Amino acid sequence: MKVSRDRALARIRIALERRPVAVLTGPRQCGKTTLARQFVGEASTNYFDLEDPISLARLEEPITALEGLKGLVVIDEVQRRPDLFPVLRVLADRSSCEAQFLILGSASGDLLRQSSESLAGRTERIEIGGFDLEELGPEALPNLWRRGSFPLSFLATSDENSLAWREQFIRDLLERDLPQWGVRVPAVTLRRFWAMVAHYHGQTWNSAEPARSLGVSEATCRRYLDLLTDALMIRQLQPWHANLKKRQVKSPKIYVRDVGLLHQLLGVESEKALQDHPKLGASWEGFAIEQVLSLEPYDEAYFWASYQGAEIDLILRRGDRLFGIECKRKDAPGLTPSIRTALDDLKLERVAILVPGTRRYSLNDQVEVVPLESLATGDSLFED
Repeated sequence: MKVSRDRALARIRIALERRPVAVLTGPRQCGKTTLARQFVGEASTNYFDLEDPISLARLEEPITALEGLKGLVVIDEVQRRPDLFPVLRVLADRSSCEAQFLILGSASGDLLRQSSESLAGRTERIEIGGFDLEELGPEALPNLWRRGSFPLSFLATSDENSLAWREQFIRDLLERDLPQWGVRVPAVTLRRFWAMVAHYHGQTWNSAEPARSLGVSEATCRRYLDLLTDALMIRQLQPWHANLKKRQVKSPKIYVRDVGLLHQLLGVESEKALQDHPKLGASWEGFAIEQVLSLEPYDEAYFWASYQGAEIDLILRRGDRLFGIECKRKDAPGLTPSIRTALDDLKLERVAILVPGTRRYSLNDQVEVVPLESLATGDSLFED
């Protein structure tokens, strides 16, 4: 199956037109290297893979290795050499430098802190995930939901091979990658914790129960959560706070970002097992949210919930406008009291109810039912 990633390539080109350094982040195995090689071939002297001993040897004296290069220079897995960021700052500021830099990283926290501190004003960041509906087309939706977005999982020749790839991915991340990035938590502990997080998928986070189960403090549990968030495996969706008299939920909602890994951690190995699983609705919600965040424009994303029971799965802020998104795995959703409350209390401009169907229709002037597959054709959730 041929997959077009033209939108991601265009974002990288635009970033390089604006800044001397572009930072391309995304989880391991999501396709960053494949995209970068479309700009610089693997055999080029301008390509450095920091998991390759030869590239590491070439960068033993980084200024000497980089200062004479021209054109685009790609440095892959840069989180393994944070000492390169000050070097890149020096080179980016030299008027004599004839190179631009595309740096790739598989972690968000430390990588972004290093780049923001050392390269302030010189970088533009692009974050990508695996495949999305626009790249694959609407017919791919069932497999994309079941197998997840990682290219090698989605493109596997069988469901069994997809499951095997996902299991190996989890092991490699916990046993190899995180220790290489300086994480000193036993892999078996993080695996147990990650499985607990999978059961919280789509719920507000409370560290107390996982902490008791693991025999650690709540602060340690929060550190584990942040580790997996920095590795781009977990999304902590923060709550939107409005100036209301209602008591509002203040803890983040937790999602395993890739739905295929979610199913692996939950032990879901088939379509039937997914349909029978108690987390079916939460799985659909997380999948829909990740597709929206990949394909819809926004400045910031939140959820909203009050202790009186009103909630909205996703709020997108665009400038001073707020849009709400509800994810419902049903054929004919209605206008719920939660949606009415959110429209009134939060002053939402529009609300889209995402469903797995094929028909788009309005419930009133502000609320519309929208098939998730419509994102595959580039349609906006909020038509003017």
